[in-house]
Amino acid sequence: MSNTPLDPSTMSRRRQILETYKMAREVDPAIRWWMLGSFLIFGGLGFAVFHFVLPGSGAFKMVLTVIGTLLIGLLALMIVFGRRAQKAAFARLEGQLGAAARALTMLRRGWVVEEVVGFTKQQDMVHRVVGPPGIVLVAEGNIARVKPVLISEHKKHERVVGDYPVHDVIVGNEEGQVPLKKLTRHIQKLGRQVKPAEITELRQRLRALDAQRPKAPIPRGPVPTSMKGMRGNLRGR
Repeated sequence: MSNTPLDPSTMSRRRQILETYKMAREVDPAIRWWMLGSFLIFGGLGFAVFHFVLPGSGAFKMVLTVIGTLLIGLLALMIVFGRRAQKAAFARLEGQLGAAARALTMLRRGWVVEEVVGFTKQQDMVHRVVGPPGIVLVAEGNIARVKPVLISEHKKHERVVGDYPVHDVIVGNEEGQVPLKKLTRHIQKLGRQVKPAEITELRQRLRALDAQRPKAPIPRGPVPTSMKGMRGNLRGR
């Protein structure tokens, strides 16, 4: 049996959700009970609301009540599933090589992620995100080794992009660092300093810089469905 990670793009919607659930259950065995509990509790509340609020009586009212109950219960179930599955995915990625790059795939449309724009021989990495805040350089690995690379990349990018802002982020659990599970939210909170039309110009300026650097393949961790695939599941796509 192959241990190669599954590619979400080759799977059906149902298979993606199933694989995401299996991955989450390995890390969070209680996820099934959280999902069941949310369905029963919110479904029960939905039943009470529809039963007492809807006018009339008889079979038609009962059909609407049952449908409303199921929809509310399923919505609550999917919200709980999404949040706990995402938490489990980050827990599984923690400490793995290239974990920050995998987490960055959770960023939605409007963000461009370039993996491994800088690296050390020990495979500490610096990734780049281009989006509303401008350029965000994300470093992961041994802080003593990766920080000089981050500083060097920051200077290179500043020379190329001019007045566009360049932000630095170091992933980790020490003071001044950003935990992996909070990485995407931290980046999104950096603000909107670049207009959508300017992002295209910004990326064009970066092409010359990228052409001068060697490409380093990023290791793929043993995650059943990639974070990008999970992102699609959680967004209902």
